[in-house]
Amino acid sequence: MLSYRHSYHAGNHADVLKHIVLTLCIESLKEKEKPFLYLDTHSGAGRYLLRSEHAEKTGEYLSGINLLWQQSNIPELINTYISVLKRYNPFDELKYYPGSPLIAKQLLREQDKLNLTELHPTDYPLLKQEFSKDKRTKVLREDGFAQLKSKLPPQSRRGIVLIDPSYEMKDDYQKIPIVLLEAYKRFATGVYLIWYPVVSRTQTQKMINNIVSLGIKRISQFELAIKPDNNQKGLTASGMIVINPPWKLHEQMHTILPWLKTTLDVEKTGNFIIRELVSE
Repeated sequence: MLSYRHSYHAGNHADVLKHIVLTLCIESLKEKEKPFLYLDTHSGAGRYLLRSEHAEKTGEYLSGINLLWQQSNIPELINTYISVLKRYNPFDELKYYPGSPLIAKQLLREQDKLNLTELHPTDYPLLKQEFSKDKRTKVLREDGFAQLKSKLPPQSRRGIVLIDPSYEMKDDYQKIPIVLLEAYKRFATGVYLIWYPVVSRTQTQKMINNIVSLGIKRISQFELAIKPDNNQKGLTASGMIVINPPWKLHEQMHTILPWLKTTLDVEKTGNFIIRELVSE
């Protein structure tokens, strides 16, 4: 099924959390001069117009990045994330939201590499165009999950892998632990970021439990809820499972997540989670 378009959801609270964690992890790997690979399994179009028909139809960005954009007391730890947004919105008007590929494009160095995949027939050409002049990047119209087998380990033996399907195909919940284990066996030292939505807590928790049971060490969880769990349709929370988290990440998120909850949880009914699921 290729009906999902991230343009309906760009800049929502889930994107904010996902991209802050991604930014922190990229900046951590840049502390060493040695190059690394950024591999993005479900890249989307790359850039999203927040005044588009899709974005305006859902209005999800209004309760996400739009709320951050209005803040003057932004924690220093997310300045890098905000600085990337300002590169695409230089006149202080929030017009575009960059997806994970463009965030990585701005933050990675000349010696680093990007591997991006997208299957959607409309989004793939847009993504390809965004990176047409970037020699560091390979943009492929292929199955993102298959890249975890074919592109790992990277030659540099350093890398960040972002796994963030739409989960509109229900077997993604079952597939992720399987492909993750295959990837980890090939590249055990990589930083793996697995984004997950909370629409059905039971379904999401089962996937997390399956990941925990894989026998992989050093797994952390960071989750932000803007509403309590319920049985109604809609995204109440989202989170990031991080394998091999950078050593500063927990401390950083202890500062960032309380602030994000205060800023994005307008109705004051949500919560957040910072948890080590599996230790050394």
